[in-house]
Amino acid sequence: MSRYAAPLGDRPSGGHDIAAPTAGARAPQGRPVGRGASRGVVLGAVVVLLAGVGAPADAAAGEPVVSGATVNSGRDVVVGITHDVVFPVTVGGSDDSGLSFVDVDLKGPHGGFYTTDAFCESATACTTAFTVNAHPAPGSDDPVDLANANAGTWSVDALADANDGESVFAPRVGSFSLKRAAQLTVNASPEPVTKGARITVTGKIVRANWDTYRYAGYAGRTVQLQFRRRAAAPTPRWSP
Repeated sequence: MSRYAAPLGDRPSGGHDIAAPTAGARAPQGRPVGRGASRGVVLGAVVVLLAGVGAPADAAAGEPVVSGATVNSGRDVVVGITHDVVFPVTVGGSDDSGLSFVDVDLKGPHGGFYTTDAFCESATACTTAFTVNAHPAPGSDDPVDLANANAGTWSVDALADANDGESVFAPRVGSFSLKRAAQLTVNASPEPVTKGARITVTGKIVRANWDTYRYAGYAGRTVQLQFRRRAAAPTPRWSP
């Protein structure tokens, strides 16, 4: 069960702390968003895979190890203004007695904070869920999880417990980008198009505003129009 919660600061460990790996740990830790402290969020299933890997050089033999984390299969997490978004987190780790429990924290800009935990399905695998919400419930003014200021790079902290009672806390073992959804609309006129005649193409790029729950103009973007033969539909493209 994932939840949007007030911060706990640096997470405690019953065993040993390990340093985050150099790869995939780019984001600074954030502070919690106070207005989302009591909101529970549960939706969908996410696999947190704890795969066997080699221990760091400074880890004693037999201690649990967390090696890294991948969020949403390496893709950005993109959130609009109408639906909850569920995404997977994959954490790598190992222990000679087998891993029994995992606690994962996501920390983002301006206090963004999510946490979830789960019992392991086997000695090397656990299943949990993360959900983000940028829209109020229909007909209500309940607080939501996200504001525009929370968009950006988020980091992943992981606390893993082993069957022998050992545990390890690994800060910043992964990172991911949380982005506001954007939409592009394009129209060509006049229609029908006459061969050799001039047409005018108009369009609009908008981006989700998590503060107002609306889409607003997304200025300063570059748009490329690609035309194909009649057998295939034209594909408008844009880049941030």
